[in-house]
Amino acid sequence: MRSMTYVGLDVHKKTIAYCIKSGAGKLIEQGEINAHRRELGQLAARLKKPWCAALEATLFTGWIYDFLKPRATELKVAHPAMLKAISASKKKNDRVDAEKIADLLRVGLLPECYMASAQIRQQRRVLRYRNLVLSEATRMKNKIAGLLMECGAPYVKDKLHGKAYFGERLSGLDEQTPESVRELLRLSRSNLELFDGLQQGLVKKLAKSEALSARLERLTRIEGVGQILGLTWMLEVGDPQRFGSIRQAVSYCGLCSAQDSSAGVDKRGPISKQRNKHLQHVLIEAAKLAPRYNEQLAAVHQRELARGNKNRATLAVARKLVAYLLAADRSEQPFEPRAVAATVP
Repeated sequence: MRSMTYVGLDVHKKTIAYCIKSGAGKLIEQGEINAHRRELGQLAARLKKPWCAALEATLFTGWIYDFLKPRATELKVAHPAMLKAISASKKKNDRVDAEKIADLLRVGLLPECYMASAQIRQQRRVLRYRNLVLSEATRMKNKIAGLLMECGAPYVKDKLHGKAYFGERLSGLDEQTPESVRELLRLSRSNLELFDGLQQGLVKKLAKSEALSARLERLTRIEGVGQILGLTWMLEVGDPQRFGSIRQAVSYCGLCSAQDSSAGVDKRGPISKQRNKHLQHVLIEAAKLAPRYNEQLAAVHQRELARGNKNRATLAVARKLVAYLLAADRSEQPFEPRAVAATVP
């Protein structure tokens, strides 16, 4: 039986550095190719099976992973931050990085990270694009308000972005309002309507997907969990079984602080920056509204709020939301909350 061949890939926008080693650590081949499917396919064709490859998680990892997955015996993706901590050295270049990845893979020390399926990654791309469109719509709203303030035109904040009120406010501008402001207001309004319609269409398309609809319906049965939070959870988490505990899920969502413990002294820092920022943002925003619709979450919020910190109360609700989402998603059963215990006066 032929021994395994190990391949380390250092991936960049235009080039891919590679290093091929035997199981004993002997260097077989080392070089650099252009980041094209044709040259990558030629490299894969030269490798004698069985072979295993690893590459670092970057913006360009997805298409390379999908291209090599059917060709390789095994393909792994390395966690960038953990890889940097393990293989830090004075000398660093593309060839050295590729060789280090090959060596870590060969000796079983590669810090592997989760790689979602191609379908989940495609749908996640659509959801993140929707978030980009939504942020642009918010910028248009702020621009409309700013233009009115610049020319001294009063307006009611809560009604400004309603179609009827905006039309009345635009036609009611006095003669001293420059024509350029009127044109920019019309343009900003048309962009706002375009962005709003686009993001709603993207969400509807995702919600109706056969691969997501049943799972989304199960998650949104949790009081306080809406369509956006449910979609974000599914597409950012992927497979919920990869979390061994609620603590791991909370850490992944960035809802716990960094820990520095040494010689019996335990120090806690601010909320960790090593997290899924997309999921963290949606969970925090949802945690501000969820106690209005969920008695259990309201009780958690009140208990933490009694200790005197509003932000900690929001974080506690967000962590509880993670626990609910993980439980419903892993069990694949409708969520049944526990009854709120009555407080004894």
